[in-house]
Amino acid sequence: MNNVGLLYVGAVLFLNGVTLLGKVPVRSAAVFNLLVGALQCAVPTVMLIQAGGDAATTLAASGIYLFGFTYLYVGVTNLAGLEPQGIGWFSLFVAAAAVVYAALSFTVAGDPAFGVIWMAWAVLWFLFFLVFGLGRDELTTFTGWSVTLLSLPTCAVPAFLALTGHYRTSGPIAAVWAVGLTALLTAAAVLSGSTTWARAGSTTPAYN
Repeated sequence: MNNVGLLYVGAVLFLNGVTLLGKVPVRSAAVFNLLVGALQCAVPTVMLIQAGGDAATTLAASGIYLFGFTYLYVGVTNLAGLEPQGIGWFSLFVAAAAVVYAALSFTVAGDPAFGVIWMAWAVLWFLFFLVFGLGRDELTTFTGWSVTLLSLPTCAVPAFLALTGHYRTSGPIAAVWAVGLTALLTAAAVLSGSTTWARAGSTTPAYN
């Protein structure tokens, strides 16, 4: 069930990435944030109800709520025209938590490939903190490209692999994921340095 939610997280991340690049109005993107945020709160709630106290399921559900609350927060903020600083500082908490979930994936869960994905999310949410929490506007374009390029590889691709029974994890596979995601971040840096994008007219864009 959590892989179904992860598939749509890939969609909302991609949408919010291009929103940061000024290609989608923030109020339009906010609606989809609310839909995915509601889904990402409903899914872990059902998981907890069905878990029967299973520690692994409870741990997995707790991580999903981080993103469900983020998307709801983004959707409400952008529809209401609120300041983005609260989202930025909440993103710092999410980034720190993502590092912990990455460590648990590498150790307790024995899933190093997803540990790499958690680290990629930690990087993205830390960028959101810098842009929205600290007002580092010069990082907006780089953040937009990073979110756009990493949205599908960190969400939709592993979700499709898991849903079709083809997801695999190991040390060498995790290394391949790490190299690929690092290459995409490098590409985001190159694109942000060589391309100028006009941002949609709002100071509180939906971003994650």
